[in-house]
Amino acid sequence: MPSRILARTLGVVATMTVALTAAPLVNTAHAHTAASGTVSFSGEAGEPISGGRSYAYTAGAVDLFDVQGSTDGNSLAVAIDAREGTFWRLHIAAPEGQKLTEGTTYTGAKQWPDAQPGDPELQFSGTDNGTDKWCGTSSGSFTIQHIAFGLYGYVRELDATFEQFCNGSTVPLRGEVHAVMVEPPVELALGMSVDPHGTVGVPDGRITVGGTVTCNKPVNVSLGGHVFQLQKKQTPVASYGTTVACTPGAPVPWSVALTSQEPGTAFQPGTATLRGSARANDPDYPVTVSTEQQEAAVTLSKG
Repeated sequence: MPSRILARTLGVVATMTVALTAAPLVNTAHAHTAASGTVSFSGEAGEPISGGRSYAYTAGAVDLFDVQGSTDGNSLAVAIDAREGTFWRLHIAAPEGQKLTEGTTYTGAKQWPDAQPGDPELQFSGTDNGTDKWCGTSSGSFTIQHIAFGLYGYVRELDATFEQFCNGSTVPLRGEVHAVMVEPPVELALGMSVDPHGTVGVPDGRITVGGTVTCNKPVNVSLGGHVFQLQKKQTPVASYGTTVACTPGAPVPWSVALTSQEPGTAFQPGTATLRGSARANDPDYPVTVSTEQQEAAVTLSKG
């Protein structure tokens, strides 16, 4: 997702902080609590978010401590769920089209919708013991002291500081984030095979064909393709689509029962051709994985 759309999502949510949840951001990896880390922030009297107080949270001592990055590495969000009624969210982004870079200080940061494509973005808000804490407008800066990305923008490590001026206040909120996330999940791997043997009913021409699918984590696999048979005077054809729940381990069988979609044609005992593929959404990353299209000969026997 482009960072501006991601920022808009956070901006809307920030105006209703009582409804903030631990749900993963759109187009990011699913939520994973940090292996270790701290988030701290404070401000002097008159600062709207902190109210002049200091706050500190440690991974393992809160309900949620999560850092999520966009797939393009342009933006990230930090989520803290301390207890019921206390949530904090930090969103930062490099200028549109740029990747967050280690050792860089981003000045002139604004929150959506005030940020323009060339501006970095910064927004820190939350709900403190049931009291909403958010800015109608804000400006500031942040520094990425260290960042390490994994697959699809997964943030493995982060050290950053930020300074935010809320609603025109001249008193800043200053904060720090230090996080080491759990090892990222493996990418989804799919496999598909076609059984070289099928059955055909006579005289209705109804066939049953299938095979197996494999996966390295639980997913619902969608299979689709078509079967055709070259005969002397006709070519029966049938398309198929089915879904099977795949779990790691032994291959999971799939099968479909079909009749020809070509008027006046019917499958017969003999060899047919199946072309098809399998696809599934990776449950941990915003990506769909597909197998290469297969073409396999299937011997249809009376059944």
